[in-house]
Amino acid sequence: MSVRSQSVPAIRSTGNRGFTGAMALAAVLVSFGAVFIANGALVYYALSTFSGEEDASPYEHGLAYDNDIEAAHAQDARRWRVTVGASRLQAGGPAFVTVSARDAEGRPLEGLRVSTTMDFPTDKKFDQHIDLSERSTGEYGGEAPLRPGQWDVEVNGSRGDKLLFRSRNRLDLP
Repeated sequence: MSVRSQSVPAIRSTGNRGFTGAMALAAVLVSFGAVFIANGALVYYALSTFSGEEDASPYEHGLAYDNDIEAAHAQDARRWRVTVGASRLQAGGPAFVTVSARDAEGRPLEGLRVSTTMDFPTDKKFDQHIDLSERSTGEYGGEAPLRPGQWDVEVNGSRGDKLLFRSRNRLDLP
C-alpha cells in the first residue's frame, strides 16, 4: 500500500485586504457630507426666496380692524367708481398706471391725492409705491419701471389727511 501525499497549493496574498475600517469611515463621511450639502442648499434657497409674508405688521393692522371696517362702510356709502389700468408705450419701457375716479352720479372727482402700491405677488423686492398726479379732471396717472406679469395694485385716494377711498385690484402687465 502506498500513501500518496497531496500537496495543497499555497495561498498568495495580492494585497487586497477587503473592506477596511478606513473605507467604512470614508463612506460614512461622504454620505453625511452629501446630506449636509443638500440641507445647506435647501436652507439657503428657503431663506433667499419668497418669504410668504403678506403683511409686515399684522398685529398693528389687527388692532385697527374695526376702523378699517368703518372706513369701508363709509366708502361704500359714497358709491364712487374708480377704475385702474396700466399700459406701456413701448415694449420694455416703463409702465404708465392710470386711475379714473367718478362719484355716484358719474362726475369726475378732482383734487384727490391718489397713490398706488404695486405689489409683485411672488417677490417683494419688486414692490413699488407710485404717487399719481392729476392729468385731467378725475384722471390720475404716473409711470414706474415695472416688470411684466401680474401685479396686485392698492389704490388710495385722499383729501388732506383723510383717506376716502381704498381698493385692491389685480393687473396683468405685458
